[in-house]
Amino acid sequence: MRCLTLIMLALVLAGCGVFNRDRSDADRPAALVDFDSSLQVERLWSTSAGAGSNRSRPALRPFVDGEEVWVGDHRGRIVSVNAANGRILQRFDTRLDLSAGPAVFDNLLLVGTFDGKLVALDRASGSERWRAPLSSEVLSYPVLHDGVIVVRCIDGRTFGIDPADGRRLWVHDRSVPLLTLRGNSDPLTRAGQVFIGYDNGTVAGLRVNDGSILWEQRVSVPEGRTELERLADIDGPMAIVGTDLYVVTYRGRMASMAIESGRILWVKDVSSHSGISLLRTQIALVDRDDTVWMVDRRNGSTLWREDRLARRGLTRPVFVDDYLVTVDSEGFMHWLDAGTGDFVARVRPTRNAPVSAPVVVGNVVYLLDEDGSLSAWRPRG
Repeated sequence: MRCLTLIMLALVLAGCGVFNRDRSDADRPAALVDFDSSLQVERLWSTSAGAGSNRSRPALRPFVDGEEVWVGDHRGRIVSVNAANGRILQRFDTRLDLSAGPAVFDNLLLVGTFDGKLVALDRASGSERWRAPLSSEVLSYPVLHDGVIVVRCIDGRTFGIDPADGRRLWVHDRSVPLLTLRGNSDPLTRAGQVFIGYDNGTVAGLRVNDGSILWEQRVSVPEGRTELERLADIDGPMAIVGTDLYVVTYRGRMASMAIESGRILWVKDVSSHSGISLLRTQIALVDRDDTVWMVDRRNGSTLWREDRLARRGLTRPVFVDDYLVTVDSEGFMHWLDAGTGDFVARVRPTRNAPVSAPVVVGNVVYLLDEDGSLSAWRPRG
């Protein structure tokens, strides 16, 4: 079944033009537009942080913890970088086939593997503390909340793990559609609960301490005659503000939900596989055609949208001060005014595609590309 899924996914990617170099003009990335730059963006530093993600590992993303940026690569190496100057602080060779992480919690480095294990390493030495056997590949960050590590597997199972020794505390099982996008959204925790977005367009709220289900709500109903038409994955980040949960599906809808019950508060017809970013009353996302949207989180109304970056393979946009930042598959970093959607700056940190959306801490943007180059950027002025 999994082999069939991968074959069908390859066909999906081929249909999207990943393997087809003779694309029509309508499928080509939009040409970059000229504009009068009104913002200066400075590079703080750039360094090599390993061998990169090898394109197949969407959850090998940079993790910022205090003054350190942690990065894992497809060869099993983990690097710690000084967030202020880019100096390499530590290098560990785990000899693991890493698929997710590292996530850093206190003195633990948590990583997931292709063969279905969660491994805890000592932050100071890189030595292994324990490993927990799971059911399949890990393609999202593990999270630690209320003394329980919550980790997802690609087969639909979610596990609660004891951080002291890796002992399994609970497991929640959910069936997976025949065809899905490669990736999982990260578990999202709040007040003793964990929220999971599934590949069939459903969100579930679980108790962290025992994995019992509190509620389940379908955001997007898979429709269509083929498995491709029925894709409804929730693969990107969700967000919580107060008592409201915000989520978007790949082919369907964005919704606001009440976290105590799963009740849907509003819905909007827009689709995205990369998830959302949220700041105060603004929700930012990139849809399947690479149109950038800004939405009012209170009612789902559109504040603005920008379609001049169509088909450029954009990352999820992130907020930096009063700006919105997204990076395309050719390595261009686009800065937009968060209030109006106007272009204000463009820089090119790399000629490779980014591994993931940039990570923002304060007003510093950290970007990791597929070749393992890590850089830091900041708006000037």
